[in-house]
Amino acid sequence: MPELIFLGTAAAIPDQEHENTQFALRDDKGVVLIDCSGSPLPHLARAGIAQEEVTDIILTHFHPDHVGGVPLLLMNMWLLGRQKPLRIYGLHHCLERVEDMMGFFHWENWPNFFPVAFHRLPEQSAVLVLERGTIRILASSVRHVIPTIGLRIEVEGKPALAYSCDTEPCPAVVELALGAPVLIHEATGEGVGHSSAAQAGSIAAEAGVQKLYLVHYTVNSGADEDSLRLEAASTFDGEVVVAHDEMQIVL
Repeated sequence: MPELIFLGTAAAIPDQEHENTQFALRDDKGVVLIDCSGSPLPHLARAGIAQEEVTDIILTHFHPDHVGGVPLLLMNMWLLGRQKPLRIYGLHHCLERVEDMMGFFHWENWPNFFPVAFHRLPEQSAVLVLERGTIRILASSVRHVIPTIGLRIEVEGKPALAYSCDTEPCPAVVELALGAPVLIHEATGEGVGHSSAAQAGSIAAEAGVQKLYLVHYTVNSGADEDSLRLEAASTFDGEVVVAHDEMQIVL
């Protein structure tokens, strides 16, 4: 069965127990990374994932806590002798800057570098990102401070979960989550481009999901897991989980 592994759950500032929010979607075809920050190889290793298993990367937007690990991951893959192609998906705003970032490292001069293909997604609703085996991934633009996508993952033609990414409460996230049992929603705190745990709960209630996972929370703010859970529960009657690194969801 496909599974989603939380490689990180923190907002912009990580700590020893919480890396920046990112995920690995694993099935019998390989692994799709959703965002890529920090030093990716150790996080993958803790999840039992070898770099050669990674077939695709989806980048939600161009902020350091979501794309900062891309150069290091690509360099590590190259140094480990990878030859298998890698596909990277995202909005033009993001991928253009990722290519510029890699250009500063002159990656075009890295000898025997493996093929990397960039797939630019339009800023629209329910855009097909990739489809393979039993998995289908769709993206919609959400409401952050720069162009950003949220995701919907379907398994065997049925909605399995939605991920808000960084966003204010917006109809796009509700649409992504409709019919899905699980919503993963950020809980940075109420403000421009972000949501509180209570706002995440309201979105989960409107979408009619059964279970809400809170991610991208600020670990150095003094707010503990219980307070985040209670805040979300004030607007959502379903199960609330404050996600932590290495947690897994079987889809």
